[in-house]
Amino acid sequence: MNLSPDQKERYAKHIVMKQMGEEGQKRLLSSRVLCIGSGGLGSPVIQYLAAAGVGTLGIVDDDVVEMSNLQRQVIHAGNLGKPKVSSAKEYVERLDPDINVLAYEMRVGPDNVEGLIKDYDVVVDCSDNFATRYLLNDACVLQKKPLFHGSIFMFEGQVMTILPHEGPCYRCIFARSPSTDAARDAGVMGILPGVVGTMQATEVVKHLVHLGAPLVGRMIYYDALGMRFDEITVRKNPKCPVCGDAPSITSIDADNY
Repeated sequence: MNLSPDQKERYAKHIVMKQMGEEGQKRLLSSRVLCIGSGGLGSPVIQYLAAAGVGTLGIVDDDVVEMSNLQRQVIHAGNLGKPKVSSAKEYVERLDPDINVLAYEMRVGPDNVEGLIKDYDVVVDCSDNFATRYLLNDACVLQKKPLFHGSIFMFEGQVMTILPHEGPCYRCIFARSPSTDAARDAGVMGILPGVVGTMQATEVVKHLVHLGAPLVGRMIYYDALGMRFDEITVRKNPKCPVCGDAPSITSIDADNY
């Protein structure tokens, strides 16, 4: 791959850094990233991965843009009533028409998750419910796909990178999904997903370009009210039901979610 003059200008601030250079930018342009969700977390993830030059962005969401979304879902302005995947695709195409955007207007479930993720290099979890979060974790562990987790709740957020061949997974921390998902309707400070989502996007770019130290075995917890970041050490759990020594989850089964 040779960068065009327009690409050299667009990505000049990447290329000038010796840690990135043209080779790093070429890696981004040849990468395929699947973003599950195009809402609060998905908005900044999609924004910054597209701006960074990730060549193919898959976006999965079954929702439409509502007025209450606009307080935090900043890529959807002017698109009330439109499917979020269409709105997100329009945003990326305005930003950089060279980015290949694949829009999947559907809900991720046990029947389609493996087919969705198989052709992508990495998966970014921007979902808003526990069932999807656990499903993505399990599918990515089983297919050995890097997964970039983020979640938000009111004034708090967390970020973690899951590399199945290197470190712990989400179930190593929380083995089973809660029976209720009350957090989904608890509200959220509008700025919070911007902070958490940009951290997820940072981890994705680092991974694709082979830069720095990933959040493997570490979870960043962000407290917006206290303006404090804490790092929590996460260890691989030998009794983990999906990546432990004797896993009970060895295939995607709807009964697990």
